[in-house]
Amino acid sequence: MQPKAQLLGLPSYQPGKPIEEVKKELGLTKIVKLASNENPFGASPKASKAIKKAAGETSVYPDGYARQLRESVAKQLQVDEKQLIFGNGSDEVIQFLCRTFLEKGTNTVTAHPTFSQYKLNATIEGAEIREVPLKDGVHDLDAMLDAIDENTKIVWVCNPNNPTGTYVSEDSFFRFLDQVPPHVIVVSDEAYYEYVTAADYPKTVPLLERYKQLVVLRTFSKAYGLAALRVGFGVASKELISYLEPVRPPFNNVTFGQIAAASAIEDQAFIAECVEKNNEGMKQFEEFCQKHQLRYFPSQANFLLIEVGLDGDEVFQALLREGFIVRSGNPLGYPNSIRITIGKKEDNAALFEALERVLAQTSLPQHS
Repeated sequence: MQPKAQLLGLPSYQPGKPIEEVKKELGLTKIVKLASNENPFGASPKASKAIKKAAGETSVYPDGYARQLRESVAKQLQVDEKQLIFGNGSDEVIQFLCRTFLEKGTNTVTAHPTFSQYKLNATIEGAEIREVPLKDGVHDLDAMLDAIDENTKIVWVCNPNNPTGTYVSEDSFFRFLDQVPPHVIVVSDEAYYEYVTAADYPKTVPLLERYKQLVVLRTFSKAYGLAALRVGFGVASKELISYLEPVRPPFNNVTFGQIAAASAIEDQAFIAECVEKNNEGMKQFEEFCQKHQLRYFPSQANFLLIEVGLDGDEVFQALLREGFIVRSGNPLGYPNSIRITIGKKEDNAALFEALERVLAQTSLPQHS
């Protein structure tokens, strides 16, 4: 038996060890996970109530149309229901896009470094991946335009970008859209949309009427605190969505995910509270970095990429022994950095103490 040639040597996703296993291995009583950009404050109480109410419905297949969720999201975004497609996380919508539009002989343009799933799914479909280096941590849209040709099918704009947390401004994005050829799909991946506070962040959903090739991705895994239930969605023109629907599995969103997300999106007061706490935590992180002269990219998300001047894997392991799980910058394209999710105030403070000990033990060179 022989798989597709492009799958040979392609690395598979390597999940981290369960927290309980790490505790046992290292003899720790507490582990604080600040690696996956989850919401440390959980989800709206309305979501858990909805799940409990549906607990007895496990023998029935999910609603393949996701009607309740579809109506709630359409109302929130002020779009037609047929402009929406739901995925098992926004990752699956990325897969839909690649499966529908990419094949051998086509190419796709991304920034580098950025979210890994664009490249992975494009590789599986046999497409050429054209990676354009970030400029000061931000998408270089002019260079991405230069990379487009007649065989380009999709351009990905991760906004805010993962792993840097930086964003493309409204003016820059509008100019970019005006110059992208109409045959090229532009995906604005907005997984961290709810956390954004920048006044000039682009409002993309109202642009869908004007730019028929635009796709906006959102998720319930981050600010909404529903990462375990895997619900994401895409918004685009009815025509574009109609092309994606045939590749979507019939029951790809479980019942609990649908009803929890529908309830969560109605509780915007909870989201506002989480965003405020995230802003407070971000200030803690920025003050810590400034105190220790650590470089970082200004972030519009719920994480910060910090240059520590040491191998990211070594710092990850040292912090793990201290009871904190962060993300090494090595697989993210920043080998001397770590990416840390903004946590609860008390967990942030404890992390800073641990990081100070780690950096002191390794004689971190100070930046000017």
